[in-house]
Amino acid sequence: MSRDSFGSRFGALVAMAGSAVGLGNLWRFPYLVGENGGAAFIIIYILLSFIICLPIFISEFVIGRRSQKNAFAAFRDLSGGSAWRWVGLFTIIVPLVVLSYYSVIGGWSVEYLLKSVSFSFTGEASQSVFHSMFTDFVSSTWAPLIAHTAFLLVTTLIVIVGIKDGIEKFSKVMMPLLFFIVVAIAIYSMTLPGASAGLDYLFNPDFSKITGKAIAAALGQAFFSLSLGFGTIMTYASYVSKKENIMFQSAATAVSDLMFALIAGMAIMPAVFAFGLNPQSGPGLVFETLPFVFGQMPAGGVVAILFFLALLVAALTSSISMLEVAVAYLVEEKKFSRLWACVVLFAVCWVVGAICSLSFGPLSDIKIDGGNIFDFFDNLSSNILMTLGSLLTVLFVGWRLKKTDVYDEFTNGGTLSRNARLFGVLWFLIRYVCPLAIAAIFISGLL
Repeated sequence: MSRDSFGSRFGALVAMAGSAVGLGNLWRFPYLVGENGGAAFIIIYILLSFIICLPIFISEFVIGRRSQKNAFAAFRDLSGGSAWRWVGLFTIIVPLVVLSYYSVIGGWSVEYLLKSVSFSFTGEASQSVFHSMFTDFVSSTWAPLIAHTAFLLVTTLIVIVGIKDGIEKFSKVMMPLLFFIVVAIAIYSMTLPGASAGLDYLFNPDFSKITGKAIAAALGQAFFSLSLGFGTIMTYASYVSKKENIMFQSAATAVSDLMFALIAGMAIMPAVFAFGLNPQSGPGLVFETLPFVFGQMPAGGVVAILFFLALLVAALTSSISMLEVAVAYLVEEKKFSRLWACVVLFAVCWVVGAICSLSFGPLSDIKIDGGNIFDFFDNLSSNILMTLGSLLTVLFVGWRLKKTDVYDEFTNGGTLSRNARLFGVLWFLIRYVCPLAIAAIFISGLL
């Protein structure tokens, strides 16, 4: 049976961009900007995205397309069956860990889209009302579990259909829709009275706010947002034609992700400042602060519907890529049918996700390192597992693969002259700069 693949260059590009663009941009990026000093954090984030994360992205792309196989088989075959194959298994387990708690947040976006459709965010309710609305919802037992189930079910159904007919078709329609919605909200947000203070916060840097932890947070966000270190790019790249330009696809994805994050910031922060609210609202910014903002602004009910629709679409474009990593492994290595692979993985992610969801309510007394189970999975994934996965990936490409093989893949057999001219810089970054920078920032974040 022939292996499924993307049917077009645009399809591959929007699918990869969809993997990168997700809750990391709309949910996580704005509140991290708020917690870490605004513009200075953004500048660090941009620098790390292109100097560190783009070479890692290209490294994953090289592994996936070179092998044309799932992440485990890619490391196994390209390393000659050495112990490096266990890194491949690591990159299959990590996205399942991430998807398990990610689908809980995806469920929140389902719930809040339904609330927005019923115009629950209109009126003169105080901010404390929306705080209570969110905390009452997440701390309950059944409502967040049902939402988590619905989100994970939609993710699974898309992946069951396949690469070309499922993931690619979904991404082709939803990614342009997502972009236009967020741009429209950003334009509207920037026209609000007092919005200029939010733009100033986003683009006027105060470097006194930058600490080792802030830099580590910026790197962790870049990993989370670009889907690095847990096999999604590797898996999607294995479905990409050998004719495509790795540099173009990688750079276009990174730029799309960065632009989307900045536009999301411009959609959220001007509105937050326009109503005199605290930008340092943490993870509750999207689900507690913004509903209050929507209730105060003209046509806020419509804006709320568009925003939470965008949030749900962004979450889905990323979640399908996470599920596909393990599905590809089970189908190709364990000979599961795609249907049964999806069913089994749905069950696994549902159980772990349910525990994460319940950690805000019935299981809230269980603490790990001062936080609940959900916080533990979030911190473990974004600050440790993805960082470790990225470090192992660049070490594998830079020190285990043959330089001639990496050059051959990056330049399409030497036919891409511009890529050939860039290869020396890329090789230096992959071999020396990326491993040292990842290790240094990882350690500083733990201190």
